[in-house]
Amino acid sequence: MNVLIANGWGWSEMLWVALISICLVFSVLLLLVGVMKVFGAIFTRRAAAAVAATDKPVVAQGQLHEEEIAAIATALHLYRGALHDRESEVLTIMSIKRAYSPWNSKIHGLTQLPDRK
Repeated sequence: MNVLIANGWGWSEMLWVALISICLVFSVLLLLVGVMKVFGAIFTRRAAAAVAATDKPVVAQGQLHEEEIAAIATALHLYRGALHDRESEVLTIMSIKRAYSPWNSKIHGLTQLPDRK
């Protein structure tokens, strides 16, 4: 803020700078969305052309079928379920009254002043 005041800018100049910067950010974001849509359309056309040329669906290398995905999900669920023991999930809190405990002592929270020479 001091830099803007040192330049002699008033509120109107600062508001114009803010407005221009916000418009610039949104225009760059819209430009990026447009570029991504163009690339998506190009790659979709290439995949459609490959399917049309071979007359059978193209399965990408490493792509899984629904049955394989279901088997993996079931195995992970069973594995994660067997990791932990079954617990009662009941908390028991016992209160013990003591006159002094280092956990509630205020003296340990204070910082000692350094020795001055």
